[in-house]
Amino acid sequence: MDRRRFLQSSLAASVAAALPASQAFAALQALTQVTGDIRAVTNDRAEISIEKAAVQELADSLRGNLLLPGNDGYDVARRVLNPSIDKYPALIVQPTGVADIQQAVNFARDRQLLVAVKCGGHSYAGKSTCDGGLQLDLSTFRHCRVDRGSRRAYVAGGSLLGELDREAMAQGLVTTAGTVSHTGVGGLTTAGGFGRLGRRFGLALDNVKAVDVVTADGRLLHASAEENADLYWGVRGGGGNFGVVTSFEFGLHPMERTVVSGTVLFPDQDVHEVFKVYRDHGVTAPDMLYCDVMITSPMDGTARMAGYELCWSGPESEAERVLKPFLSIGEPVMNTVQAIDYVETQRTWDNTDPRNHAEYLKGGFINEFPDELIEAMLDGFEARDRRSLTVYLQQSGGAIGRVPVEATAFAHRKSIANMFAIVGWPNEDPAEQHVDYMREYWASLFPFTDGYYTVDTANESKEIRHGNYQGNFPRLLEVKKKYDPTNLFRLNANIAPA
Repeated sequence: MDRRRFLQSSLAASVAAALPASQAFAALQALTQVTGDIRAVTNDRAEISIEKAAVQELADSLRGNLLLPGNDGYDVARRVLNPSIDKYPALIVQPTGVADIQQAVNFARDRQLLVAVKCGGHSYAGKSTCDGGLQLDLSTFRHCRVDRGSRRAYVAGGSLLGELDREAMAQGLVTTAGTVSHTGVGGLTTAGGFGRLGRRFGLALDNVKAVDVVTADGRLLHASAEENADLYWGVRGGGGNFGVVTSFEFGLHPMERTVVSGTVLFPDQDVHEVFKVYRDHGVTAPDMLYCDVMITSPMDGTARMAGYELCWSGPESEAERVLKPFLSIGEPVMNTVQAIDYVETQRTWDNTDPRNHAEYLKGGFINEFPDELIEAMLDGFEARDRRSLTVYLQQSGGAIGRVPVEATAFAHRKSIANMFAIVGWPNEDPAEQHVDYMREYWASLFPFTDGYYTVDTANESKEIRHGNYQGNFPRLLEVKKKYDPTNLFRLNANIAPA
């Protein structure tokens, strides 16, 4: 081969490798092994067949990938973080742009396919995947751009929180963005969006200035306080009920890069004191302090521990005074509290989510923290071998509670914390005994709750789902009827339009 031909072929190969999957590759990847029609399910779980020619047409219309069972990448795309969720979509679309998302939505709507939308895959209930439907896997649709002058971040709908944190903090700016960097921006933000800066700057959704949404009819709509204001209101707390959010515009805030943050845990003998200190000091803490309280036991059945997840984002010179009540209880068995880069502290819990074990979660908001709740939490907490157990109160209040209830679709402004209980077990163990235990334990905590965080829930009845939106439900119902009257987007804390 002469030098010119070699350079030309090398350049072509380099360009092809740098580009997203081509239409031809998408079609080839999806259909090489298909010999007949594709079996799928509709929104009401009826079985249907999709002609191979129609699937080929969808593949040809995409710049990104269309994956079917057996294709490379299918098993990675279909899975979510909780390994006890094991579902098999009939088709998976991995978009590289908004047009791909529109094509997928139109294809699903025309055939009334069950639709799941996956961003980070953190949904404990597994609602970002499905059996037999069409999954939109947004992992190929990520980008974050920060405009320092306007203090705005423009974030693609499939992005992860770590991308937002990194790009914003590089400009000396931040916004509330969860506590685990590989969480999806879309799922967290549309449901609420707690985080280490929430008491200072509000929920993630409180910082959303505008969104772009592909609605059930395939249109791309811009929504803000000035344009499609009803959709803008509904997306901020109504979750994925109204479409696929393809872009978020966040308002950002100046903040020093160094925070004082970490985890402190105390032995079993101090658990009562840990919770009383939280009630006396954590609930009324300054807005710049994030303080979660927990009781936990590992899967080996060793003694329970209790302690705090702390993050002080105010002046470092004041940290010792503010944190003193939480660090002076006794002799800790663990203390990682230190001055640390904010982006780094946002990664410290990245490996606490399930990887090689199954989990089941129950959760609810609490508006007060009486002695009776503390006793119920501790009395029913049973550490045992081959079962991890954690009860965790994620702090609310501060700026979160000062937003009027009717300002966004998120209704739980009066809560002081989101309480959730998680049981974990090895994948090979039967789930029933652990799930049954958690349901019985949660029954003793449930009377103290007032609604729940929609991303933490599983299979609640329609009455419970609708009631959880409280006084905001009637308005949400009207938004749902307008933008998704056939309930195409139902794998969420669903608002049934009928």
